[in-house]
Amino acid sequence: MIAVSVVAASSLHLGEFLPPVGATAAYAVPYAIRCRTLARERKPVARWRQVSFAAGVVLIVGVLIPPADRLADQLLAAHMVQHLLLGDIAALLIALGLTGPLLQPLLRHRPNRALRWLSNPVAAFVLWAVDLYAWHAPGLYQAALRHDLVHSLQHACFFLFGLNMWLALLGPFPKPAWFGNLGRLGYILAVRFAGAVLGNILIWSGSVFYPYYASGEASHGVTALHDQGLAGAAMMLEQSILTVGLFAWLFMRAAAEGERRQELIEFAAEHHVELSPERAARAVAAGRDAELRERLTRERRVDRGAHIVPP
Repeated sequence: MIAVSVVAASSLHLGEFLPPVGATAAYAVPYAIRCRTLARERKPVARWRQVSFAAGVVLIVGVLIPPADRLADQLLAAHMVQHLLLGDIAALLIALGLTGPLLQPLLRHRPNRALRWLSNPVAAFVLWAVDLYAWHAPGLYQAALRHDLVHSLQHACFFLFGLNMWLALLGPFPKPAWFGNLGRLGYILAVRFAGAVLGNILIWSGSVFYPYYASGEASHGVTALHDQGLAGAAMMLEQSILTVGLFAWLFMRAAAEGERRQELIEFAAEHHVELSPERAARAVAAGRDAELRERLTRERRVDRGAHIVPP
């Protein structure tokens, strides 16, 4: 019984497992509390966002425990899938679960206001790309495999920079004026191109980058180069699927924004309030068209009141 417990503990890699799971719990609990607070204030967080956040938390834990983590220690391809699930999919699910009101208490503290700068698309892309390539350098990558705490840091970096990358695209922070649908398209292409370069290097290189996996690859009957090629192929496949999904989202977003922009212009015309197409486009892009509609209504009331001639 003791022997089984020791084996289970060693396969779990507590030094690698506990820090990210502890950090996840530290944010999941305040998230749930904040959701309840906003519900009481009649500003409820959409159910799909809460489900998305919960799914991200479950996925983080799921990929860091056996059998997923055990297989990731034996094969590079399995480890790549683990990292993609952690740094891309789980990070995306968490990002979709966040809103401005949810993050408001966090952003009140001055040190955390840097999150707004970090979520700038240029900064987010550069940080994500540097993190991706730095951790895949053979020396640093294999150091993470040999030391649990370094491995935990690697996983944290993949997740956090992945989350920041998604927040720059989908998050609630204000976006630069140039980051419209065309800017978002360029951002998606830049991120996918950076990942595709690394994937192709792994697929077509004739050199083995990570000899650490030799014993695991031998036990599974695969060569090191084949395992490395499968890892690159997994990255390419996952990114292709995400890219198609993001293009579809961007197309639907552009179509919806065009419709909402036209509705605002027509609303202003019906109420005889001046509204330029540029102002309508900015409001829609920022998701503040409802607020602008209310402001136009108030402006119309004030204008009508000013033209009332006293008896």
